[in-house]
Amino acid sequence: MTPASRRALTVSALGTAQTLSWASSYYLPAMLAAPIARDLGAPSFIVFAAFSLALVVSAALGPFAGKAIDRFGGRPVLMGSNLVFAAGLLALSQAASVPWLMAAWVLIGVAMGSGLYEAAFATVVRIHGADSRGAITGITLFAGFASTVGWPLTAFLEAHCGWRGACMAWAGLHLVLGLPLNAIVPRVREAAAQRLPEAGQAAAPAPGRARPRRTEILLAYVFAVGWFVSTAMAAHLPSLLHASGVSAMAAVSIAALVGPAQVAGRLLEFGFLRRAPALLSARIAALAHPLGVAALLMFGAPAAMVFAVLHGAGNGILTIAVGTLPLLLFGPQGYGGRQGLLMVPARLLQAGAPFLFGLLVQGWGERALWASAFLGLTAAGALMCISVPGAPRSDRR
Repeated sequence: MTPASRRALTVSALGTAQTLSWASSYYLPAMLAAPIARDLGAPSFIVFAAFSLALVVSAALGPFAGKAIDRFGGRPVLMGSNLVFAAGLLALSQAASVPWLMAAWVLIGVAMGSGLYEAAFATVVRIHGADSRGAITGITLFAGFASTVGWPLTAFLEAHCGWRGACMAWAGLHLVLGLPLNAIVPRVREAAAQRLPEAGQAAAPAPGRARPRRTEILLAYVFAVGWFVSTAMAAHLPSLLHASGVSAMAAVSIAALVGPAQVAGRLLEFGFLRRAPALLSARIAALAHPLGVAALLMFGAPAAMVFAVLHGAGNGILTIAVGTLPLLLFGPQGYGGRQGLLMVPARLLQAGAPFLFGLLVQGWGERALWASAFLGLTAAGALMCISVPGAPRSDRR
């Protein structure tokens, strides 16, 4: 098998495994919060609080998982995450009380901290070094369908097997699908042998790659805003669309467009924007959500699809930026640990997003979207303040 074929196989396996991991964790509460709360005799916000606890755990674990990938490669870390995902989902399926519910989500949070995008990105950078932008984009192209697959499949499983059966089904998929897929990832020695020549030459940080603390803070802020808005929409998008005048059935269908829109945005980045500076792509993407909010709140239900598509496309490209911007600005050396640290604020804000944005939705209805639009504008402004040393002047603006 040629190096290019092995690379394509690795990206396909990681992308499919990421689709499973996101669908069975991040996109689970939107469909199961109500039946879980009803069965346990607790308010729905308790389920979202448990999900937020999982995100806090993932934030704390992220830097350690990244450093482990830097040292040992991504294969053992990702395979371990599948086992923990399965254990957490099985525990969730047996939850009989709120403390049990919380404990199950803590386990899922451990898996999220070592098995979602940051771990996958660190894995491909460990394999391909500075020549990883295409691989990162490829992984996100696959996983962009996580909500499109996850929401309808979870709803189907819940309708036919109950929420407990849905959790058990997702746990089984981690064992029979996710674990073998992550086993395809090359070991550290194999990764070194498969690295393309230009990637190997770029393994050490280039001169001038050391960046000031200011750039780290700005980048961490952009990631935090992006993850907060993305998580808030994942938890509340169907209800927001319904509040804007869309029927309940249509709201779920339109919300499911976010996944294909994310993929479309990533295809745009992979094709048309591929030769554009990564910072320019990120700046454009940061403006997509505010533009979609403006359309929805000005024109109401007729603009619901426009909002979903713009939000999804922007979020899709920003997800790629989470992987490519640290590589561009800091180089591949120590990438996993550094990215884990940059993502700590994002994971902590993400943890509070379902609850905090839910309060805004409860008080303001669909007008709560003005808050997320404002945050998107500040993220775009932060990206405008970041530049790459030695880049053309147009990329410094």
